[in-house]
Amino acid sequence: ENAVVKAERAMEIDRSDNHEVVSVLNNVKNVAKARTRGNELFSSGRYSEASVAYGGGLKLDAFNSVLYCNRAACWFKLGMWEQSVDDCNQALRIQPSYIKAILRRAASYGKLGRWEEAVTDYEVLRKELPGDSEVAESLERAKTALWSKPEETKYLGFNDEVEEVSSLDKFKTVTSLPGISVFYFKSSSNRQSEVISPFVNTLCLRYPLVHFFKVDVEESMALAKAESIKKVPTFKIYKEGEKLKELVCPSHKLLEDSVSHFLL
Repeated sequence: ENAVVKAERAMEIDRSDNHEVVSVLNNVKNVAKARTRGNELFSSGRYSEASVAYGGGLKLDAFNSVLYCNRAACWFKLGMWEQSVDDCNQALRIQPSYIKAILRRAASYGKLGRWEEAVTDYEVLRKELPGDSEVAESLERAKTALWSKPEETKYLGFNDEVEEVSSLDKFKTVTSLPGISVFYFKSSSNRQSEVISPFVNTLCLRYPLVHFFKVDVEESMALAKAESIKKVPTFKIYKEGEKLKELVCPSHKLLEDSVSHFLL
């Protein structure tokens, strides 16, 4: 946006209808449009289309660190973490102190199990953002994974958010994962779900050896029906396919106590 304003001012100064200035202005405007379109698609969950939109902008401006970082976010959402790392690297070559790109690269390293590199990035972020509790927790989580045995980290998810489950087939698959799995049945229109969601994200960071999943009962009605969900928020705790506990509208303390209990 600032680039568009600067180009327009340059054109106002040069009253001679300079074709070069006009070309630069049009290019800057098209890059801004690509970024805006990509942002709109990303916000609506259309990550693949958003990546194409950002890519279109990069064809016009190959040194746009924001577009690289935004496209990295698309790759992350699509589970394409190598590509996410690559685009974060490109963004950081252009803008070495780009905090958002370091954050996204660190999360992508975690997904790839590249814990040493994740720790390195989170160490940098810890110095740059000393008061950020999520960065501090992510750093400790990455260190835990780095120091653990390979078999202990095989199923150690590194999520900056709770993973979504929308199909019965996927639900059956993930309930059988090794270790403890917590399923959070929610509704985007439910006030209690809205209140407890940030705490669920906190638990996801706090307990790295636990798998956290969320199911929106309005979007996944068949799954909610199959699991006999009558009220939200409802939590179900599984261990390797066996249901251990069900909690309906629990307090923060009861939920955390239940999660920590089954880790003992």
